[in-house]
Amino acid sequence: MMRLKLYTKTGDKGQTSLMGGRVSKDDLRVEAYGTIDELNSFIGKAVTELDSQKFKDILADLETIQHELFDCGGDLANVMKERKYKLQEASIEVLEKRIDALTDEVPPLKRFILPGGTPAAATLHIARTVTRRAERQVVSLMNEAEDVPTIVQKYLNRLSDYFFAVARAVNFRLGVSDVEYIRSGDVFK
Repeated sequence: MMRLKLYTKTGDKGQTSLMGGRVSKDDLRVEAYGTIDELNSFIGKAVTELDSQKFKDILADLETIQHELFDCGGDLANVMKERKYKLQEASIEVLEKRIDALTDEVPPLKRFILPGGTPAAATLHIARTVTRRAERQVVSLMNEAEDVPTIVQKYLNRLSDYFFAVARAVNFRLGVSDVEYIRSGDVFK
């Protein structure tokens, strides 16, 4: 059996391959899908911190999201003339339903909260902030290139909201209160 080598040496001069071309490794497109890959790794970490029985629904969400993030990365890396994107609007609709369900599960917010609580919730807050960075990078890419699938930005926007909602739900299910930002008055009514 032939063993696949993990190294190709094709990127040794600072270039990387896309589907349909090559670009510098610091290209905005590469930065965006690289950050999405980083996000996926934090989700993997969160998965290891969640009890498989208590968080069965959330673990199912996170696995689906990890696949969708691979779709996002692939869609961003596709610069061929003829392209078919994998990410679909239905993924955003599912996130919205899950956000609503998770938000209904927890006490209403009055103030901003600090990231943290349980280890899993803290990791999910990290995922939220990395998602926002990925979204900013996709927006920068959209401002520079015309061939960027806008659904990726929309998905990332909704996904960061999901991570906020799910981090709160994780804390709530484990009996850990959110820590309110004390230098603020009530901002949510």
